[in-house]
Amino acid sequence: MPHTSPNSHAARLQTDFDVVIVGAGPGGLMAAEVLAEKGYRIAVFDAMPSAGRKLLQAGRGGLNLTHSEPKTDFMQRYGEASGLIASWLAEFDADALRQWAAGLGVETFVGSSGRVYPVTMQAAPLLRHWLQRLKAGGVRFHMRHRWLGWDANNRLIFEQAGGRVVVSAAATLLALGGASWPRLGSDGQWRTLLENRGIQVSPFQPSNCGFNVPWSPVFQERFAGEPLKNAVFSFTDHHGQCWHKQGEAMLTQNGVEGSAIYALSAPLRESISAQGTVTLAVDLLPHKAPEALLTKLAKPRGKQSLASHFKRCGLSALQVGLLREVLTPEALQDAQQVVKTLKHYPLPLSAPRPIEEAISTAGGVALSELDDALMLKKLPGVFAVGEMLDWEAPTGGYLLTAVMASAKVAADGVDALLKSAQGQ
Repeated sequence: MPHTSPNSHAARLQTDFDVVIVGAGPGGLMAAEVLAEKGYRIAVFDAMPSAGRKLLQAGRGGLNLTHSEPKTDFMQRYGEASGLIASWLAEFDADALRQWAAGLGVETFVGSSGRVYPVTMQAAPLLRHWLQRLKAGGVRFHMRHRWLGWDANNRLIFEQAGGRVVVSAAATLLALGGASWPRLGSDGQWRTLLENRGIQVSPFQPSNCGFNVPWSPVFQERFAGEPLKNAVFSFTDHHGQCWHKQGEAMLTQNGVEGSAIYALSAPLRESISAQGTVTLAVDLLPHKAPEALLTKLAKPRGKQSLASHFKRCGLSALQVGLLREVLTPEALQDAQQVVKTLKHYPLPLSAPRPIEEAISTAGGVALSELDDALMLKKLPGVFAVGEMLDWEAPTGGYLLTAVMASAKVAADGVDALLKSAQGQ
């Protein structure tokens, strides 16, 4: 079986622990907590200098822990994987996550959108309290250790400043993340290591991502960075299913991103892959009826400039800029054509933005490779959790909740495996 061999100068780490966890993100930390509470000796390894770096990045604008919507609606956010993830959430759901945060001294509240945040809105205090509790519980951290695979004796190999380290344990739990935000540690380089062991890994794709739009240079210069608020985004995917999302988007130098776009990113990505491009229909003024708009816009403007006329009719500079992107000067004089465009603005999307810019990724370890406890069927004693598995979820706390839930399930699986090996 293919493997990675340590060099002849490899150092040996004392193996006075029961479980090795590779990855110090939320999934790895949750698994460490569950197993430490059961009395196991836990070692957490990570290539980065500190733990939870992506969690801290996600919390820069306010840490969205989970969502308060009804469980039935919550489950549907996971698409094709919703059946499996429902079994994870049966073990650790949104309410359990809020109780867990409260146990760390972090109180939460439900925002106007239904999203759940810490009262402080910050990730750093939660992570700090969490790491303190883990260390007090005996969890040992080995940072700046990059996992390189296994040696011929199925021992884990890590690269660190002093050379290679060989580690063995009764069980291994992998919590290595996907392939987004590689500078924070989730670079997806583990894919080859698992494929070399016969594990099927689906290609990584951007999720919760922005999309390219061919803006004109004039529009880019003036409006990149402007928010498009209170719009409704609609399209029909390549299967004929209609999608709608009301919310906010951000216009960027290269295209469009933001919460409303992220919510549609999976079907948009798949439809672009199937048919080349997708045109989003955007209602720029969803709270205004076409008839009322037409009445205003059709009024004689006299000596007023067209720009002043549009402003008097309540259109913003951004809305007028968007109109100029798609309408000829002649069409801009036609009130009916302007109203039609404001209510059904054609936004052409040519491709997702690069995976390095995405909030999360689709793809990863095929779910068929795992048993119900999230152990790899072809690698007994090796478990995998979180974003490194092939599922995805929109922003809104759904991703973090399922990552934590998968870690709880896998940690319980590790516990069952070790107890079985001990004849308990």
